[in-house]
Amino acid sequence: MPYPPSSRIPPGPRRRSLLASAAGAALLTGCSAGSDDGGTGPSAAARARARAARDSRGLLGHYDAVLAAHPGLAERLRPLRAQVAAHAAAFEEGTTATASATATASGTGTASASAVAVPAGEKEAVAGLAGAERALADRRAGELLKVPGELARLLASVAAAGAAHAYLLTEGAR
Repeated sequence: MPYPPSSRIPPGPRRRSLLASAAGAALLTGCSAGSDDGGTGPSAAARARARAARDSRGLLGHYDAVLAAHPGLAERLRPLRAQVAAHAAAFEEGTTATASATATASGTGTASASAVAVPAGEKEAVAGLAGAERALADRRAGELLKVPGELARLLASVAAAGAAHAYLLTEGAR
């Protein structure tokens, strides 16, 4: 025969439920805050977006350097390079004109292709490119919790694409 419920437990929400709800609300409120520096400069999200655009432009420069050194890889690398260019454009879409002009002027645009050291062998060059894709995808995945919703979704999508590029670059060599 089952025992009746204890009369010591009051009906309604438990203390743990209330504490968890309060903690969740505090986290949500903290995540939706705008500028973290009092409005005197670009918000953390704007800085993260500009950094992501700069990183994509740097990766684009790496692709250009490999393609310049190894034209035989063009058929294999051009679709991936086009996606990286689209990622850079997506990140730059939300930045000011001065941020993208600064990125180009500082050498992180496609003009920096000569700054990347490309190995003499095609296999090593592709492996270096795969490593760059993987490192950038990992760094972007690590930033997801530090940026607001829409930018986090964009970073997650581009990080996943970068991981797929790294996979295609390493598995395509086999």
